[in-house]
Amino acid sequence: MKAMVLNEISSIDKNKTPLKMADIPTPVYGEKEILVKVSACGVCHTELDEIEGRTPPPRFPIVLGHQIVGRVEATGSKAKKFVVGDRVGIGWIYSSCGRCSFCLNGYENLCPDFMATGRDANGGYAEYTTVPEDFAYKIPEIFSDSEAAPLLCAGAIGYRSLRLTGIKDGQSLGLTGFGASAHLVLKMAMKRYPASRVFVFARSEKEREFARSLGAYWAGDTDDMSPERLDCIIDTTPVWRPVVEALKNLAPGGRLVINAIRKEDSDKGCLSGLDYPVHLWLEKEIKSVANVARNDVSEFLELAAQIPLMPEVEEFGLDEANRALAELKQRKIRGGKVLKIG
Repeated sequence: MKAMVLNEISSIDKNKTPLKMADIPTPVYGEKEILVKVSACGVCHTELDEIEGRTPPPRFPIVLGHQIVGRVEATGSKAKKFVVGDRVGIGWIYSSCGRCSFCLNGYENLCPDFMATGRDANGGYAEYTTVPEDFAYKIPEIFSDSEAAPLLCAGAIGYRSLRLTGIKDGQSLGLTGFGASAHLVLKMAMKRYPASRVFVFARSEKEREFARSLGAYWAGDTDDMSPERLDCIIDTTPVWRPVVEALKNLAPGGRLVINAIRKEDSDKGCLSGLDYPVHLWLEKEIKSVANVARNDVSEFLELAAQIPLMPEVEEFGLDEANRALAELKQRKIRGGKVLKIG
């Protein structure tokens, strides 16, 4: 099968083609696994973290990609959840131990044996992939393959982030950064909390214009002061400075949720610039998001179909994966980027 393969850690600024097209064997599925013929795979900033070594794969070569939509091609002898031809999705969580206290209480995202699709196991930048059947999800018919792909990570982790803010209808919400996840959070928040106003902070004027076109009450630069103090803010950026800038806009008792697996090291000293009275005093909180649990994905897909929550997408061919990643690095973003495969 054809796949875009990562063979080593490198800087995407210096290496314009970190992924190489290769013919590799079609994966062998286990007795409780399914073989999926991939039709679409979303492109996520986490792939940049993998390529550049902030969350490196444990082995090479590896096939990246964890926002996967496709059809079941075959099932293992003990796999009973799906049948051949079912359309399924696969997200960042590939598997967990199923035995620890986290797994037993629905927090398998915190499992010490957590395995990630496209990092610890081959992902969806390929014609076929496999996954344990319990970590695959039925895709609602309302979504096309390309529309469904960003929902499996950008949407699901945005859903978890929004829940962790503790927002109530009528409270104000800030979004720092406006890529694939944030644009879905904006749409979701406007539907679920109609009395709330959403404020967007983004470096790019194009991103700010996009946010306003989707209904943002206000949009400004990352270091701007918002017109009012905000009850909660979700940070979706890959760097530290926007975290500090967001804290100054947080109301007393407010909560900042950081929706990121890793932060880039270029400004690692930025948190030393925290001014306690300005940024943290008056019982402000910072909370991180650790991946997603299975319930996040399944609940969000159901909610997204009910709303309905339709993501904005840009499509690329499998052989254009490097270009899509370069544009993501350069912040050339309007919604989610998706590879069309097959």
